[in-house]
Amino acid sequence: MSTGGTAGLRAARIAVWAALPGELFLAVCLVAGVRIPGAVLLGAEALVLGVLALEAYVMWPLYAARRRAGDGRRAAGTAAVRAVVPVVVRRLVVHEVRALHSLGLWLLRRRHRVPEGARPFPYTGPQAWIMWAFLLVSVVETVVLALVIPWPLVHAVVLVVDVYGILIILALHAACETRPHVVAADGALRLRYGALFDLRVPAAVIVSARVERRFTDGGLVRVDEEGTLDLAVGSQTTVSVELTEPVEFVRPLGRRGSARTLRFHADDPRAMVAALGRERSTEADADADADADAAGTAQAGEKAAAGGKAAAGGAAQAGGTAAAGGRSAPAA
Repeated sequence: MSTGGTAGLRAARIAVWAALPGELFLAVCLVAGVRIPGAVLLGAEALVLGVLALEAYVMWPLYAARRRAGDGRRAAGTAAVRAVVPVVVRRLVVHEVRALHSLGLWLLRRRHRVPEGARPFPYTGPQAWIMWAFLLVSVVETVVLALVIPWPLVHAVVLVVDVYGILIILALHAACETRPHVVAADGALRLRYGALFDLRVPAAVIVSARVERRFTDGGLVRVDEEGTLDLAVGSQTTVSVELTEPVEFVRPLGRRGSARTLRFHADDPRAMVAALGRERSTEADADADADADAAGTAQAGEKAAAGGKAAAGGAAQAGGTAAAGGRSAPAA
């Protein structure tokens, strides 16, 4: 990319970071019923239009270049958006949308993508009381601030922010409830933490699984120098899975990593370890049965070939006897 293109891309990213907080603040004020002067609204709309125009100006050459390279419209548009919009902004927006979607699933008592034949394993036990405590504190704070703040403008803005915060707490908990860990019918493992983390592990790379309770002092996702991933819930993990090779994963804010040992929490770790072991043993039994069938078929073929050779030898011997008898008859 040229120097001008790089500068335009940097300016577009800075504009996104600058315009987003202002738009969120205005949206909160409008939802709260706050009367905003027309000049402020006009300036905000002009700023948004300017940012959109800058984004379009920067993204169009990127989109055109991807189209010339043979990408489809959707792939080219996605690539252009990824190049312009910072990955942290994209991830935060996606997480929030998915969390709100999970809140709807939770109200409908549904789970997110648990296929038929797969077994879901919840993991929210250690954090459930923490989430409900946060929710209670947020509700009490909202009520208290509504009673003590005398200024209507500040009261309305704080009320909207607090109510939205309560909604987000519920959505985060709902995302964890509706997106459990999953052991598929073929033994594949899917590790999740709400809408923030999602890792798929093929059955072929899983060596062993065991119950192992550990307490961590880090954050949600932590990887040490030996390639061990800790996906902790309530600062603890209860299951350890060893792999034949490292698997790649994406952190909540977009950074990538890899791990060969997975440690995570499940509310029923013994059942999850048993499910992983049963799926692997079932697959091993199927492979053993297939090998036994192949060996039996080969053995039957060898016996048939040996029988054919014996029959051919007997026929040849009978033919030789008959010929000898024919030669001895004239002599008599």
